[in-house]
Amino acid sequence: ICSSWVSHFPPEWKGGNVVGLGMNEYELSQNKQLSSYNVKDLNKDPTFPYEDNSFDRITCVVSVDYLNKPQEIFNEIGRVLRPGGECMLAMSNRCFPTKAFRIWLQTNDMEHIFIAGSFFHFSGFFEPPSCDDISPNPGRSDPLFIVKAKRSAE
Repeated sequence: ICSSWVSHFPPEWKGGNVVGLGMNEYELSQNKQLSSYNVKDLNKDPTFPYEDNSFDRITCVVSVDYLNKPQEIFNEIGRVLRPGGECMLAMSNRCFPTKAFRIWLQTNDMEHIFIAGSFFHFSGFFEPPSCDDISPNPGRSDPLFIVKAKRSAE
């Protein structure tokens, strides 16, 4: 979700059916890793144009802080993920302050992890989330965290 011209998957990665969901049709059309895409502003309408249980994995790269209806969106993520499927959020501390929701701007990296984890928790669809710190140079570069959770079995 929140896709653009790049998916942030390794260039050599050969995924299966990779579907993008984002706001900018031109950027989505330039993304060479997508099999298909849908243009949609999730801040206006947080419903996904996909069937229940239709995805094995969902990723959102450095964009969760721009979702103004995050709980509705995480409910949708839970709906379209297959049982055992995984959602992964890549998060940094960089953002466009005019786009991020207010609490994000008033909290630190650790609190961002808890906020993202709460979206999984309160959707009711997921096993307990976890977080990995994959910062390239901890303490000397921007942090990069992966918050992830698997959809519970039905």
